[in-house]
Amino acid sequence: MNLSYWEIKSWLTNIDYTIVGSGIVGLSCALKLKERFPKSNILILEKGVLPQGASTKNAGFACFGSLSEILDDLKIHSEEEVVKLLQKRVDGLHLLRDTLSDSNIDFQQNGGYELFFKNDGLLDTCLSKKEYVNELLKPIFKEDVFTIKTNRLGFKNIEEQYIFNSYEGQIDTGKMMVSLLNLALNKGIKILNSILVKSFSEDSNSVKIQANLFEFSSSKLLLATNGFTSEILNEKVTPARAQVLITKPIKDLHITGTFHLDRGYYYFRNFKNRILLGGGRHLDFKGESTTEFGQAYHIQETLENLLKTTILPNTNFEIDHRWSGIMGVGNKKEAIVKQLSNNVFCGVRLGGMGIAIGSLIGKELADLV
Repeated sequence: MNLSYWEIKSWLTNIDYTIVGSGIVGLSCALKLKERFPKSNILILEKGVLPQGASTKNAGFACFGSLSEILDDLKIHSEEEVVKLLQKRVDGLHLLRDTLSDSNIDFQQNGGYELFFKNDGLLDTCLSKKEYVNELLKPIFKEDVFTIKTNRLGFKNIEEQYIFNSYEGQIDTGKMMVSLLNLALNKGIKILNSILVKSFSEDSNSVKIQANLFEFSSSKLLLATNGFTSEILNEKVTPARAQVLITKPIKDLHITGTFHLDRGYYYFRNFKNRILLGGGRHLDFKGESTTEFGQAYHIQETLENLLKTTILPNTNFEIDHRWSGIMGVGNKKEAIVKQLSNNVFCGVRLGGMGIAIGSLIGKELADLV
């Protein structure tokens, strides 16, 4: 790239902290570093025109997990680990709200509902474990989290009972990311888009960073690349693509809140007078373990059919838009936040919990320095 002296001097010289990724983690990390080191020169590099991955493409669920998700987590984690993760999700959501304010993210606490397909046995399992999980979460919430409700929203082909959680909320993902970006820019943090970091090398005092358009040095390098981590690091992070769609406005829409179905593999919510629906990754785990954006048509078709038969069975609707996002997952629901060498650090593998824990992981990443 034919850079001028001014460009090199103003953007790529005397960089204290370079952060790769301008999603929730990267921006939160930059803000925490700026708070700790007000005079520091911080540069964020983003591969996309907008923040790629999941931060601008998620469904906007401010949640910490349905009952069946918690039960699944207990199969591979200890009780202590599950409670610790739930606490981290709750604390992360509070940090996000405190950082940006509820009005700037359009936070609404309308509650969360878990629905169950008929005759698959999952409802009975959840009901048998409800009191056990409520007791497990008492140290966090001081009261029962999960209660039973009756289907009064017109859903079809599901059990007549569902499980309600009054603490769940929803946000406007776009407003959240615009607010985070504006806050970072107002603090003097530099952000360069369409910059792909290809490699880096380190000496005792700095890190040389090779990007697609230029090369420069930074005192510290912090990687917040989540689902794209394997492209630059040898860490155990598997990309996980999620399919999403949103309807056009629906007159007199009667559905409000966030909803999980089939162990959380399907999830939907209202956004004003629209329905946003995502999921279906379990229909093709191998095919959706990719960093390539795009629609998987058989999954999108399944999502649309779910709208027709279960969510909006007696309502005419049209699909307005479809998209996908890339998460980072692993064999355990545990983010990787660690120092990799003298001057290189990472905060990755958010396990589809980016809204809930992204702010906290960004803070933890910054605290490693």
